[in-house]
Amino acid sequence: MNCGIIRAAMQIFRGLHSPDNQQLALTIGNFDGVHLGHKALLEHLQSAASESGLTTAAIIFEPHPREFFTPDQAPARLTNLREKLEQFAALGLNRVHVCRFDKKLACTSATDFIDAIFTKLSARHVLIGDDFRFGNARGGDFALMEKIGLQQGVTVKSMNTVIQDGIRISSTAVRLALSEGNLHLAQRYLGRFYSVSGHVQHGEKVGRKLGYPTANIQFKHNRCPMRGVFVVRVRIENGSMLEGVASLGVRPTLELKGKPVLEVYLFDFKQDIYGKHLRVDFMHKLRDEMKFSNLETLTKQISLDVEHAKDWFKQNGN
Repeated sequence: MNCGIIRAAMQIFRGLHSPDNQQLALTIGNFDGVHLGHKALLEHLQSAASESGLTTAAIIFEPHPREFFTPDQAPARLTNLREKLEQFAALGLNRVHVCRFDKKLACTSATDFIDAIFTKLSARHVLIGDDFRFGNARGGDFALMEKIGLQQGVTVKSMNTVIQDGIRISSTAVRLALSEGNLHLAQRYLGRFYSVSGHVQHGEKVGRKLGYPTANIQFKHNRCPMRGVFVVRVRIENGSMLEGVASLGVRPTLELKGKPVLEVYLFDFKQDIYGKHLRVDFMHKLRDEMKFSNLETLTKQISLDVEHAKDWFKQNGN
């Protein structure tokens, strides 16, 4: 992953170590989606850091702990690592510690984990979600960290859940909205359009043969939070924003057991962008993913999808 642009404003470290003795205002979590609840927590962290002259930092885990313990039951990712780091940088976080979640970390006791962040990372203010659990067998919680913090002179605070329209804003709530095709609700929970980013890969060139060449982005974790055909807005790295239509799913017409792939058709665009990094914003859902009897029927439907997407942009502007 090329994190050059990210590093220009934010430091990224692997594991629980620090190259200096800067004292930190620290938060810990998975932050999947970096939704409004996460943003509220980071705003409180920044306020506390400013008052005490501390450096802001977050500890995140890769892979997600549920992907480690129960990979077949783990929820679909809302953000990959790069997307998460880009969101953190945009929100003004100073540092991120990416911890590999493996057997060693899973077996680390709650007290040893607390000791590591208090001593190795020089944390002086810790802010965590009110339901955060950590350590071997999830044995650690806010009460334990607060108790040890009092003994070592570290301030430990909890952040209450953010509620919107009676709904607890969470990664689960965002996934549910996306699975139901409710992009508007997901956008409200995220505070931005739901997006997927990745590098354009070579595919089977089926779209090109049908007259609709697509930029393909493969999902690394083999699961996506929603499926269907969507109106999208696309930014190519170091380029302008373009309009298009995208299919997100397993391509049932072409494959029996396909892996999730994002296929994006950009309007009036003919440049070679293989290897380029794209960010795809999902604006509106056109329809569910469908299996067609033949390629001719599929081509006719793609033509309709393109027409409907262009009409949507005309009616809704930019």
